[in-house]
Amino acid sequence: MKHIVVFASGSGTNFQSIIDAVQRDEIAAQISGLISNRSSAGAIDRARKNGIPVRVINPDELSEKDFSEYLLRQLENWDADLIALAGYLKKIPSSVIKEYENRILNIHPSLLPKYGGKGFFGLNVHRAVLESGDMESGCSVHIVTEEFDEGPVIAQSKVRVYSNDTPELLAQRILTEEHKLYPIAIQKHLQNLD
Repeated sequence: MKHIVVFASGSGTNFQSIIDAVQRDEIAAQISGLISNRSSAGAIDRARKNGIPVRVINPDELSEKDFSEYLLRQLENWDADLIALAGYLKKIPSSVIKEYENRILNIHPSLLPKYGGKGFFGLNVHRAVLESGDMESGCSVHIVTEEFDEGPVIAQSKVRVYSNDTPELLAQRILTEEHKLYPIAIQKHLQNLD
């Protein structure tokens, strides 16, 4: 049985979509833990309701070396085969990216390579899409590398942009697609790792 460790900073709706897919046997793995940088993250409540162990490791309170070591030790303890970033807003240390090369996935709320990189998260992405006049947007699942949102894209889902869209309306439609796409991409990537 493969083991997934999820990293989340926020409410955890993408984390919930992974939990649900595991429970429906759409992802052939178990979630061995959740790592968050915020003790108030809603994702922690979702983990506890589902019996998933939680570790809060805040990089703002540690040296980069200690943060890396804590992460690597926890990932080893949880026997991580795959790391899924689900709204995790901190940079993953280089040592973790090297140790888990090709085994860290992220979901991003745009059609990468558009609207990716530092500062492009949450409503910032959707505002930029609307300001540019794009006719479509969507979400992308990509492999995490040392540069924000620049790793190979392994899955995308498109959403039409309407003339009356607000960043919030567009965000909601894209989030619905994220919840469908991410579990499928995770399962496919796990199969490709074999």
